[in-house]
Amino acid sequence: MNIVIVSPHPDDETLGAAGTIIKYKSLGHKVYWINFTDVIDYDDWDKEFKEKRKKQIEDICDYYEFDGFYNLGYKPAELDNISKKDMISKLSSIFQSIKPEWLILPDNNDAHSDHKVVFECCMACSKIFRYPYIKRIMTMEILSETDFGTNEHHFVANYFVDISDFIVNKIEALKIYDTEIAEPPFPRSIDRVKALSVVRGGIAGVKYAEAFRIIKFIE
Repeated sequence: MNIVIVSPHPDDETLGAAGTIIKYKSLGHKVYWINFTDVIDYDDWDKEFKEKRKKQIEDICDYYEFDGFYNLGYKPAELDNISKKDMISKLSSIFQSIKPEWLILPDNNDAHSDHKVVFECCMACSKIFRYPYIKRIMTMEILSETDFGTNEHHFVANYFVDISDFIVNKIEALKIYDTEIAEPPFPRSIDRVKALSVVRGGIAGVKYAEAFRIIKFIE
């Protein structure tokens, strides 16, 4: 199975699906990462942070051993000001190349506008008559974004992946993004990520789990 994880920003893929990425890689599936935004080409961030972010992306790619990585390089927090036509065109080309069977996306109710735009662009590239190979579409639960969504179509988990054997790996991957995590009560903290995995595991009847929302599932 070809699985594609789509993140608005580096770290979203790890917060939402690190255990799932590692588990499915261990089962022999191919996992690809598409990341929408990066700081490298913009003056809003200093050289030190840019170099740090570049190293984080390189290290996370090595850690997961992705079968392919695509960095679209748009400016963070600006996706709603960019032509969707351009983003959809780039995304469509990547999908046609990979032919993914499973998409894992940010949720359309996430608080950050970048997350909503990424979801919408991905859905535009998932029509069954143009992309017949896409059989599963799910959104992931990203701490500090999904839990702050406010509209009536809020995230309701209905698909769970047992990551009991991979929780240590998830924490190790998260530590690569040391600029994005902090101590509790900050939501992007090791304690909070582990706590959410415990809660989702309790719902699923396992020790640790990651939760997703099914948008489409074709057998």
